[in-house]
Amino acid sequence: MNISMTGRNIELTDAIKEHISSSIETLKKFNLDIISVNVIASSQTKKGKEHAFVDFVINLAHKNTIIIKQNDEDLYVAIDLATNRAQKALRRLHDKVTDHQKVGLNEVKAENIDVKEASQEIEDEIVPVELDLYKPREVEDVLEDLKASGKMFEIFLDNENKTRVLYKRNDGKFGLY
Repeated sequence: MNISMTGRNIELTDAIKEHISSSIETLKKFNLDIISVNVIASSQTKKGKEHAFVDFVINLAHKNTIIIKQNDEDLYVAIDLATNRAQKALRRLHDKVTDHQKVGLNEVKAENIDVKEASQEIEDEIVPVELDLYKPREVEDVLEDLKASGKMFEIFLDNENKTRVLYKRNDGKFGLY
């Protein structure tokens, strides 16, 4: 990555150059083949106040150029704001590139796969189970059946014709609804 720094109406000191270089180094983490970054720092007087302007021109391989323009009263703040905006733009571009590499619906159609069958296979299969709720049972009998079967819960009618649920708790004990 080539970095060029230019100062217009402002002298770029070593401290400013170091701040710009360290800010640009943070852009490498997006792995987007940055060819070059041109930084133009300038100063202008508007309405009696000094304003610092920073322009970032980021050239990417096989992609469009990203241009960021930022101004502030302080040059360091303008550099930081421009860096944050550049990181946000590169993050969006990185997410766009990585998300488009996933297999989409068009690729599935191109492989002549029936989309309805594929979507039905993905869904969870529900298997109906017959419940033995017809005769009342004692809680102790259901507890013995639950321990022997290895199930997590058992639904039954008690002697008062109430529907009850006996379940195994995480601590190894049993609960009753």
